[in-house]
Amino acid sequence: MLGYFKDFVLNIFIICSPLAVYPYIHKAKGNKVLYRFFVSILFSLSIMMTMSFPIHLNGLIYDFRSIPLAIGALYGGIQVSICLYVVLMLYRFFLNSPNGLEYVISLLPSFVVLALFYKRFHALSLARKVAVVIVFCSLIKLITFTIYLALIGEMELLLANPMGTLQTYLLQAVIAGLCAYVIHIQDQFFLMQEEMVRSEKLKVVGDMAASVAHEIRNPLTTIRGFIHLFATADLGKEKKETYKRICFEELDRAELIISDYLSLAKPDLEVVEAININHEIHYLANVLMTYANYHNIEIDVKTMKEQEFHIHGDRNKFRQALINIGKNAIEAMQSGGLLVLKTDIRDDHALIVLSDNGSGMAPEQMKRLGTPYYSTKEKGTGLGTMVSFSIIKKMNGKIDIKSELGIGTEFYFSFPKAN
Repeated sequence: MLGYFKDFVLNIFIICSPLAVYPYIHKAKGNKVLYRFFVSILFSLSIMMTMSFPIHLNGLIYDFRSIPLAIGALYGGIQVSICLYVVLMLYRFFLNSPNGLEYVISLLPSFVVLALFYKRFHALSLARKVAVVIVFCSLIKLITFTIYLALIGEMELLLANPMGTLQTYLLQAVIAGLCAYVIHIQDQFFLMQEEMVRSEKLKVVGDMAASVAHEIRNPLTTIRGFIHLFATADLGKEKKETYKRICFEELDRAELIISDYLSLAKPDLEVVEAININHEIHYLANVLMTYANYHNIEIDVKTMKEQEFHIHGDRNKFRQALINIGKNAIEAMQSGGLLVLKTDIRDDHALIVLSDNGSGMAPEQMKRLGTPYYSTKEKGTGLGTMVSFSIIKKMNGKIDIKSELGIGTEFYFSFPKAN
């Protein structure tokens, strides 16, 4: 009796083991071919394992192969069913089981029963799904055994131990029903999770739209007010020039906000190429020169002239990231200062350092830097820095920031060297 119990427990463990892997298979449901492939492999292994450890009872060999066969067929579909039936018959032949042709003939009617159940199975409620799995699983064993024993002329074995046979069927029904219940609960959990993700995405889109409207409305409101002032008859030429300049500045600000949002929507690298770090630092210095002069900032470039080195990435995106961070550094030095651009090599990595002696940041500010809608500037959206950090990370770069209030900030960007 103990031997039977151990064999039953082993079979139960084998049958339930696919449930531990099922959550990973569920993620492939969007790709029907891949999903069917995984289900076929998983339940084929389960069928073969149950057949490898059968239970010998009253001259018959019992196992729970019908459970993974029924569940795999109902949840996988006709294509998976064909695969599972073929695997079952081939593995039985591999085990040198007798009466192979008779077994094949006795097994085929259950496939017809499957075709009747499968069409409506996925639309059923949980209770009905469990009932269908139990009924179909029991019919597989009952039909197969009855026809098989009739073909080999040993029908008396079917009723040799009715109580033991009934217990086997009841245990099989409990296991099959439990498996169907667990799969249904997992499916519902993933559906709920997907719905939460979808709701979160809609919320982000809504927040983004509200933020865009808010950010652009401010400069447009300013421009609208000055346009009304232009209609004033006694407006002097000097005031007109001042108002016109402010209008253009507000339009430039609106354009910058739109550019930040567009960059946020598409931060991926478009063209990957070898980038000469020293050349890019000199290019950055030239681009920032006019802006730095306007803010009374000096730029000091320190590159490793004795050694050229490259990294892989999108040159245009890379320039966008550095220019954005460089402009932020210049704006942080409100009373003039020095912006240092430096390159170095450390531990087989290319290092870029941007340092300023501006207002600096507190630890709380550094933690939030690069997150949406956070900026140390009064009129900033925080999206420009977020996009820059995203581009750097897409290029396998690492970001380190050191800053002290009233002293300045240093940005360290480390990239793997190109071979």
